[in-house]
Amino acid sequence: MKGALVYLLVSIACAVVGQILLKQGMRVTGPVTLSLYGLPHLIMQLATNPWVVVGMSLYLGGSLFWLTALSRLDLSLAYPFAGLNYVLILLASYLVFGEALNPIRIAGALLIALGVSLIARSM
Repeated sequence: MKGALVYLLVSIACAVVGQILLKQGMRVTGPVTLSLYGLPHLIMQLATNPWVVVGMSLYLGGSLFWLTALSRLDLSLAYPFAGLNYVLILLASYLVFGEALNPIRIAGALLIALGVSLIARSM
């Protein structure tokens, strides 16, 4: 059970860092629009953006840890831990990008953290 928790936490860390890198990559790229005509160019642009490539790689690596955790835990126990992604992304986006935090976002993150801690007690 403890090993499964480690897999969950590594999965969450990979997802959070991956999302931060993806956001940085899109900040460098700028606003994009999905269109059938522009899709090949967009795919090439993203595939050559190192922030996006590393971010996607971390996300994929995190998925392998997630699958390993799922092989050892009930989904109803593991999935709520994914809520920690929201809490950590909120904090990381504030620290890395200077994104705004307001009382509503903070309260929501605290409620998620409380819910995850309650579910963790059932392990």
